[in-house]
Amino acid sequence: MTLHFTHLHFPLLLLIICLCMNSTLAGIAHNFYPFFEVDADGTVHRFQEIKFVPPSNNPKTGVQSKDVTILPEQNVSARLYLPKISEKNQKFPLLFYVHGGGFCTQSAFSPTYDSYLHRLTAAANVVAVSIDYRLAPEHPIPSCYDDSWAVMNWAAQGKEPWLKQHANFSRVFLAGDSAGANIAHNMMVRASEESHFLPSLVGMALIDPYFGNGKPDGLFTYLCPKSNGIDDARFNPAAHPMMLSKLNCSKILVCTAGKDFLRDRAWTYYETMKKSGWKGQVGIKEIEGEGHVFHLFNQTSEKAKVLMKSLVEFLV
Repeated sequence: MTLHFTHLHFPLLLLIICLCMNSTLAGIAHNFYPFFEVDADGTVHRFQEIKFVPPSNNPKTGVQSKDVTILPEQNVSARLYLPKISEKNQKFPLLFYVHGGGFCTQSAFSPTYDSYLHRLTAAANVVAVSIDYRLAPEHPIPSCYDDSWAVMNWAAQGKEPWLKQHANFSRVFLAGDSAGANIAHNMMVRASEESHFLPSLVGMALIDPYFGNGKPDGLFTYLCPKSNGIDDARFNPAAHPMMLSKLNCSKILVCTAGKDFLRDRAWTYYETMKKSGWKGQVGIKEIEGEGHVFHLFNQTSEKAKVLMKSLVEFLV
């Protein structure tokens, strides 16, 4: 049946449309597109599906991977990557890698990060521990920090067979992109403050770090209910140079991109590190003409290879 609306019907039609829209909007308390929205009753609806790929062995690169569960009750785990072995007890630098995703999406087991960690492990010749932490908002910040710290301490025990046989615990690095870079930095702060953390942390690589852009950040504030605002030390470490001066590592690499909306804060972090009195070496690498975490979306592009080269040279 076809309905024909005359001019008398339009006011009623508009009223119905407005009522439906208001009803829909009234049910949404928070909208953080493209990540998630939250209903008034607290129900979280995610816009992105997190896909899972199993661990695998790459016959071309010789890289092997496997999954380990660290805290079963909290669903905290990691994916380990082992480079090609040429000697029985061959040792490699140990890299803790933290995935990005705004603290609220992605996974160490997603196709994007699994592919990238395979490439990074093969290129840099490191043993990698890719940390899978609980996601906000269901698990608000600092859950991601606590989970990452738990994984690092678990690995530091050196009981896991791959790590026991092939990880060089005197050459340990942290790395991450976006929110993962934020977490990596906060892990370095915590390791520097807690003397019982035994591995020797050489350095960290922060790729497009999520340190804000100098404006109020609604996403971080919502995900971290006890945040102290835009200058919270966990969110904007450059506002705390004394803390930066005490980082217990010898080198830091900051990576950013010319079109990254977080670019300015990456440079501020770099400049503040140089002036903080910290005794290590800090460098910065900017890829012109590219946006935020571009290297994950096109991992075989020429500029992604340039960034990879910088990371490989750093992780030695």
